[in-house]
Amino acid sequence: MKTDTIAAISTPLNSSGIGIVRMSGDEAVIIADKVFRKKGNKKLSDAVSHTIHYGHIWDETGMIDEVLVMLMRGPKTFTAEDTVEINCHGGVYVMKRVLRALLKNGAVMATPGEFTKRAFLNGRIDLSQAEAVMDLIQSQNNYAMEASLSQLGGEISAIIRELREKIIFEIAYIESALDDPEHISLEDYGDNLREKVSGLLITCEKLKSSFKNGRIIREGINTVILGKPNAGKSSVMNRMLGEERAIVTDIAGTTRDTLEESVNLDGFTLNMIDTAGIHETEDKVEKIGIERALSSAQKADLILYIIDSTEGVSEDDINLLEKLQGKPIILLWNKTDRSSEKELNKNQLADFVSEIIKFSAITGEGLSELIDLLKQMFYDGDISVKHELYITNERHYDALVQTIDSLKLVIDSIDQGLPEDFYSIDMMNAYTSLGLIIGESVEDDLVNEIFSKFCMGK
Repeated sequence: MKTDTIAAISTPLNSSGIGIVRMSGDEAVIIADKVFRKKGNKKLSDAVSHTIHYGHIWDETGMIDEVLVMLMRGPKTFTAEDTVEINCHGGVYVMKRVLRALLKNGAVMATPGEFTKRAFLNGRIDLSQAEAVMDLIQSQNNYAMEASLSQLGGEISAIIRELREKIIFEIAYIESALDDPEHISLEDYGDNLREKVSGLLITCEKLKSSFKNGRIIREGINTVILGKPNAGKSSVMNRMLGEERAIVTDIAGTTRDTLEESVNLDGFTLNMIDTAGIHETEDKVEKIGIERALSSAQKADLILYIIDSTEGVSEDDINLLEKLQGKPIILLWNKTDRSSEKELNKNQLADFVSEIIKFSAITGEGLSELIDLLKQMFYDGDISVKHELYITNERHYDALVQTIDSLKLVIDSIDQGLPEDFYSIDMMNAYTSLGLIIGESVEDDLVNEIFSKFCMGK
């Protein structure tokens, strides 16, 4: 079936000296021949695939730009269609003129994510790999990048397909035995199936349990900085960012609203929220800031609780820490660079916090210890993305939960001695749920929603 030939600018505007305008579809080479001229008036349609050609782009007004054009014929392309990429100068006006020339000669404007969507629809990649493309573009740290590359390379797809093959084999066996009981026996089949399903459950549970670390790898550790006014919260944030992002003064209550920043620390991302100092106040604006601070704390993966070591632990600190029990809390005993530091009583705080670190936002004391502790807390020690498979996508996680529930129902049916056709119903549900991950049993609306989140030109 013939489809439109799509075109779009595939590099950010105003980002560099080089820009790429991409075109994909049945008429990509024909349209390129209408606007691209090279020495000897040779046509791209006569050229060998996967070659680069020097020349100029023209429209009805004259020459637009000096370019290099990459010709790639399907199916050995990203979209599995004929693809032309025009490498031009990166000026906004130039790239838009080149794109406009393609559109005037028969191409249509690509929608966000349409190139990757075509790669999926044409069987070049599955849905999990397509989602990995966007994850790779949006990766903020080395761990996230490696996890995305692993998924793009098909590691998740491979294990999901293997699970589905095992499930469909058992479904086929049950259906065949029910249709032809004289030649295919189901005697003792329940016990054998139970063992096989238990193995499937172990694999699915392992993938599911990887989501906690996987989400943090992809999105970062959502961290809220709490403490009383003037405890040094903003100074701690600035130290971790390596720049003066938050306003710091000796006046208590400088921060009256939440301030959010992300920082890459030794390969992982910390999404930090600096908050208003927690204390009793009649100031309406400050009250709103404190309410937001407490609300953010309830949603956080981690709380960094800051105490001014020159003031020591107060009753207000203890009361607030009691309210936060159950949340991972690291206490930073701040301002240790000052001679007026009070004695630290760790036993007083042991019931409320996971760890206590002596810290100085001025000298950086305790920062490396904090980074090591964060990696230990959230990545169960040294993480190795290259040797582990992590589920980073919530959609995949939900599909695994559905799969596990269905497989558990199979075991329940076996234990209750129910007929074999009960097994195949739940096995098929598990098979379908796993198919959602790679896109083999997914509705068009969901596909459109997923790709609508992609950037233009990808």
